Amino acid sequence: MKIPQRRLPLLSLLLSFSLCWLQAGGENARSVSTLAGNGLPGYSDEQVNNPYGLVIGPDDALYFCDLDNQRIRRLDLETRRMTTMAGNGQSGYTGDGGPALQASLNMPHEIRFDREGNLYIAERDNHVIRRVDGKTGIISTIAGTGVAGFSGDGAPATRAHLRQPHSIAFDPQGRLLICDIGNHRVRRLDLKTGIIVTYAGTGEARATPDGAQVAGTPLNGPRTIEFDPKGNLYLALREGNAIYRVDAKTERIYHVAGTGENGYAGDGGPARQSKLSGPKGLAYSTDGSLYIADTENHAIRRLDLKTGEIRTVLGTGQRGDGPESDPLKCKLSRPHGVFVDRKGIVYVADSEAHRIRVLR
Repeated sequence: MKIPQRRLPLLSLLLSFSLCWLQAGGENARSVSTLAGNGLPGYSDEQVNNPYGLVIGPDDALYFCDLDNQRIRRLDLETRRMTTMAGNGQSGYTGDGGPALQASLNMPHEIRFDREGNLYIAERDNHVIRRVDGKTGIISTIAGTGVAGFSGDGAPATRAHLRQPHSIAFDPQGRLLICDIGNHRVRRLDLKTGIIVTYAGTGEARATPDGAQVAGTPLNGPRTIEFDPKGNLYLALREGNAIYRVDAKTERIYHVAGTGENGYAGDGGPARQSKLSGPKGLAYSTDGSLYIADTENHAIRRLDLKTGEIRTVLGTGQRGDGPESDPLKCKLSRPHGVFVDRKGIVYVADSEAHRIRVLR
């Protein structure tokens, strides 16, 4: 069918409007709801207590750090039933060599699974990384001694000292990277040899130069890390109020979001000119974007890695608890964890609202 010439400008306008809606407003068409928790801190089938890091496990269930309950818990996304996978609820450092359910944890901040289904836990106040065997359920320490400090590079990780490790992630070679935030370093553990080294950071809390080689570059509060499928590393600096990318090929570090100044600004514009406030969670999405838990802004923000644009997708910038279901009207309370599954569903640990929310 031939379209009359006088209708072409109108058609072009409608197409442009639709494209803009898909790029900008399409995010707002999503809805947010609570998966776990009722807003009150506790330990029950209906309650969580300050949830932090979270991840979809190899069985497609959601695993999360129930921080103030000193446990790692599993949420069956079909039945909504919660079970405990590690931790006895008591704060401490005990249990190595025995069942993970009988072990004492101390502020578990983040978890990851390896390719074999083993679970790794970053315990901030024990200054260690522990592993739960996926087949036996036995827990063991793989890095750190339980005493805060800095030592051990080039030696077995179990004899090395860490200081408040917050975040962990696996690189494409299967090595475990650790945000050793109290030492202002990112450290790398070869799980085959057990040897730990410093990957980035000098121990100095100084500004990170854009474009520098990652080795020997200072980091100001390396809080959380995430890899994309190409092996590029994304790093959130808590005190630096910025996000950086380490290029997998050149191992140079580049500034991608946040000016370094504390604040909440920049939505709809270049992420490098935006302001963040203590970012504490990162999640890569298969649509080529990076989700940021902008914790002290009480918001989840989305960085389009192709265009460099940033915008808020959940939260108002004000602290609170809901209401749901409009994501841009739903107040959050210091969210620490964010994860995006293969379908693009976003899971959020709304920490001090004592809820796990989902953005669909």
